Amino acid sequence: MEQFNQLLLSNEGLGYVYRLARESERMLRATLSHDTDTMTEILEFVHNTESPIFEYNNETELSAVVNLVYLSARDKYRVEREDKAGKGFVDFVFYPERRHADAIILELKIDSTPEDAIQQIKNKNYALCFRGKLGEEPRYSGKILAVGISYNKRAKGISAK
Repeated sequence: MEQFNQLLLSNEGLGYVYRLARESERMLRATLSHDTDTMTEILEFVHNTESPIFEYNNETELSAVVNLVYLSARDKYRVEREDKAGKGFVDFVFYPERRHADAIILELKIDSTPEDAIQQIKNKNYALCFRGKLGEEPRYSGKILAVGISYNKRAKGISAK
């Protein structure tokens, strides 16, 4: 798998797949370094170029964009969609393969703010998904990044925090 990943990232002859792999790597780096400007730039570009116009304004389409831009994260994380966590279901959980790597909880919001998404992560205690069940060893012991992504239908813009 590692050799395949290196092929994708180094072979410009693969065209679209090569560009997707490079942008996906850039998105993960931006997320881990809290570079919300780059995250927003990538999300908006992919949303505006990959989403069909009749599906453009909904959370399902936004989650498809997130799946696409975080494709390379699957090399380092087990990415779960609508995973049971705390007091509800979180949109995306990135369980790190290495126990001490940064974990990611990602929540999507339509016509709201990234701050509201992060507040939901806190209020619903989604971070419990990394603790394991009673009697189990904790699944994770590193930092947890709360990421909020919102889409404003009227302004047709994406924000990330």
